[in-house]
Amino acid sequence: MASKIFINLAVKDLKKSIDFFTTLGFSFNPKFTDEHATCMIIAENIFAMLVTEQRFEDFTKKEICNAHKNTEVLIAIDVDNREKVDEMVKNAVGAGGTIYMEPQDHGWMYGHSFADLDGHQWEIMYMDENAI
Repeated sequence: MASKIFINLAVKDLKKSIDFFTTLGFSFNPKFTDEHATCMIIAENIFAMLVTEQRFEDFTKKEICNAHKNTEVLIAIDVDNREKVDEMVKNAVGAGGTIYMEPQDHGWMYGHSFADLDGHQWEIMYMDENAI
């Protein structure tokens, strides 16, 4: 069984991406940060490696997806409450991201989503499993 998850995302401008996600409240592990990549801490054992496109090319034989035109992955994050969902999306838009989908309320689950500066889709949701 895996002990940690590392999501690797290609970014055009590492500094702008760090600034964007810092605005959303994320922090970064300096041990895994240089001019080509950074390790964004999502949760205790969940990380997103933001890697410059040039460096990302070293890890794949395929063409890097233009996430503004194509969907490569949906990144879904569960947060503590509905207010945090709206707050994160509002902060993302304020930092230069865009709304990807309008809010969806399923009673026991509430979600909203944004696209980051590079077009990666982030779904922020709150789930009340007791209400299922």
